[in-house]
Amino acid sequence: MAPIPPFAVEQWMDEYETKCKYQMAETCCASISINELVELSDNKQIKPSDLIDLSSAQGYGTTRGSNELRNNLSALYSSKVGTPLSPDNVLITPGAIAANHLVLYSLTGPGDHVICHYPTYQQLYSIPATLGAEVDLWKSNPANNWLPDFESLKSLIKENTKLIILNNPQNPTGAILPRSLLQKIIDLAESKQITILSDEVYRPLFHGITPMDKDFPPSILSMGYKNTIVTGSLSKAYSLAGLRVGWIASRSPEIIEECAKTRDYTTISVSQLDQSVAAFALSQDTIHSLLSRNIQLAKANLELLERWIIKHDEYCSWTKPVAGTTAFIKFERDGKPIDAAALCKDLQEKTGVMILPGDVGFGEEFKGYVRVGYVNKTEIVKESLEEMRKYMRKGYDDLPLSA
Repeated sequence: MAPIPPFAVEQWMDEYETKCKYQMAETCCASISINELVELSDNKQIKPSDLIDLSSAQGYGTTRGSNELRNNLSALYSSKVGTPLSPDNVLITPGAIAANHLVLYSLTGPGDHVICHYPTYQQLYSIPATLGAEVDLWKSNPANNWLPDFESLKSLIKENTKLIILNNPQNPTGAILPRSLLQKIIDLAESKQITILSDEVYRPLFHGITPMDKDFPPSILSMGYKNTIVTGSLSKAYSLAGLRVGWIASRSPEIIEECAKTRDYTTISVSQLDQSVAAFALSQDTIHSLLSRNIQLAKANLELLERWIIKHDEYCSWTKPVAGTTAFIKFERDGKPIDAAALCKDLQEKTGVMILPGDVGFGEEFKGYVRVGYVNKTEIVKESLEEMRKYMRKGYDDLPLSA
């Protein structure tokens, strides 16, 4: 096993997020309290205290995940699909980060070849490489709405390709892999019996595309190929990062069993209290109102961000996100990329606004890029953008260009 590299995004967040005044690097929808969650629910008979049975002994519970929570996730992935997903094909984990790690640890190792959609969360390509797998990056094209080229994917396939890793919607760009491209990926993988892992942690937060659009991407679990895996959590689209509830789902019982064997060494079970609240959030009484709240928040805040970018288009450019919570914005001066780390540090020091440098978090080729999380509370976004506006007028010209 190779030495694990520093996790650049998380190290930057650890260093700066507790010191900022305005959080614009956060990737979760604005967090809500249990009281607010109950208020959103259509079930007006329930009280916050009803979500947790204070008289119940706090043992391990059902170790693979509570029946209620797995049933709700089964329903979520079975919607509009001919073959329902069994609750037995869902494993509950401490967040999506644990879900991803369990899948990668269970399925990849020395002698394997892995292809990873890029840019993306560093975990998805660093962990397989650390485990001894050979990793190739399937790169998105910023000049084509961050779409990766399918012919390029085909050229990366090898005899020992074990896993194709997707991130849909994509962190940090907010782009999607459209249905037509997903179908090509499925057909290619199935023809060669390659497993697909799709990190869908930002699903179903779609705000620039609707299910009526021909390019709207379904969950990969609904596309008919057995050897597909989805990971997700309550953190991003559901505003409940503090619960630390995530999941692995697959239509392959064999894959689930492999992940369960690994899970036995790391998890045993997830808090019964957290799972109880998570099950309520994903129930039919609550999920639609919760998602509607967050989609409307994303739309309103994205409009504010778009106006800001238009006003500063001499210095910055982007592909407007259609999903998720993040935008990837490129800052330049005189046609050359700004030193993004210097920008982020100076901006936070002088205004309290935190954003994240793209070349630090996602790879050196993204010089000048920053990741902005725009689905915080609207007032925070407004105040942040005003501080950034003043900074652009007073401090931007003094920033160094990228080396």
